[in-house]
Amino acid sequence: MTFSASDVIPLSQARANFSELAEDVKGGAEKLITKNGEAYIAIIDAKRLDYYHQLERERIHLLLIDEASKGLDDVMAGRTQDARAILNAIKKRRANA
Repeated sequence: MTFSASDVIPLSQARANFSELAEDVKGGAEKLITKNGEAYIAIIDAKRLDYYHQLERERIHLLLIDEASKGLDDVMAGRTQDARAILNAIKKRRANA
């Protein structure tokens, strides 16, 4: 979502008009609050925040599925090693270092 100039508000103004800002946000707007001229916080509707979190969880699940698929491809192609043997080799290298 892009912000218009009216969606960028100094913190002092946000404090003074918080109820009005909350109504605007509930109506679908997103507000960017600035402090000392720099982005500080954003105010968004709680339902939209839940939706953003759901999207992030779904993205993580898709990444995990992709990694599992790559792992299965490695197994099918014979690109595997015994985990215990690898851990023992690492322990030996650390002990000799």
